[in-house]
Amino acid sequence: MVLSSGVLFGQLCGENAISAVFGQVVSPAIRRCERRLPAVTKSVAVLMGGWSPEREVSLSSGYECAKALADRGYKVRVIDVGRDMPAWLGALDPRPDVIFNALHGIGGEDGTIQGVFEMLGVPYTHSGVLASALAMHKPTAKAIFRGAGLPVVEGLVARPDELALRDPMPAPFVVKPTNQGSSVGVRIVRVNDNSWREEVTGWCFGSEVLIERFVPGRELTVAVMGERALGVCEIVPRGSFYDYTAKYAVGGSDHLTPAPIPAEAYERALDIALRAHRILGCRGVSRADLRYDDTAAQPGELYLLEVNTQPGMTPTSLVPDIARHVGIGFDDLVVWIVDNAACGV
Repeated sequence: MVLSSGVLFGQLCGENAISAVFGQVVSPAIRRCERRLPAVTKSVAVLMGGWSPEREVSLSSGYECAKALADRGYKVRVIDVGRDMPAWLGALDPRPDVIFNALHGIGGEDGTIQGVFEMLGVPYTHSGVLASALAMHKPTAKAIFRGAGLPVVEGLVARPDELALRDPMPAPFVVKPTNQGSSVGVRIVRVNDNSWREEVTGWCFGSEVLIERFVPGRELTVAVMGERALGVCEIVPRGSFYDYTAKYAVGGSDHLTPAPIPAEAYERALDIALRAHRILGCRGVSRADLRYDDTAAQPGELYLLEVNTQPGMTPTSLVPDIARHVGIGFDDLVVWIVDNAACGV
């Protein structure tokens, strides 16, 4: 609630002139005070950290978002979420008006903590339980995308012990966890590269491994904000591919926004991202990652890799970059995310 004031002056009596002068003097002074006073507004708890390999990224996202909200006059508290559930639940007392979910990876992005928010009955940002769970498990999301007619890369799911014996498909191919983000655990296996078999024997990302055909070409990402695909960005990593370091280290990659690709491919990428957002039932902000193979002929082929329901909000993150390009500043983006928080939908 934002407090507002008004000044009534002038009246049907002999002191009308005095009242009018008083009103003309006082009104500008009150307006100046209103501009200086902070608004009485929502309380927001920013949950960040977690216990996934993306903890440091989450902390960075959380602090950036908390600062933006505090600068806009929100009552903000930050909560470092760990496995001690009673501790962080206690930190939510008194209940905030909104929970800003800045968690990434397992526990914070896979529907787990979203279920807790639903039980608490507190509106929270980003996608709900089902959309978060579907998007986080890449094989499930790929099956849904394929069934909806969206272009996905050929792939398969195997056990680590199976992969230690033989190549699952002709190289080059990509090895990745089924339920991690930020390129954690991703490995490109090139022709005559046998060292990956030794690495997979020590696989620590669950009982399944996702194998996909390597798609040559370019790395694209699309930010979706509600019912609007904001734009397409091309990511040019400074290293061999867009791994964890390239994503979050300063200077690890270049972001080209808008992506310098043919108009037909650009519009197609926007359409794929928005359709994927809707098909999974995402809400708020999401980010779709794609590969664009333009190595053979124009306009090339697009392949949807995954949808991120909790995209990073760090100084090097992609969604804020794309939003800025269409005139949406970081603070405005964060406020919009809070304003579109929901529960039970």
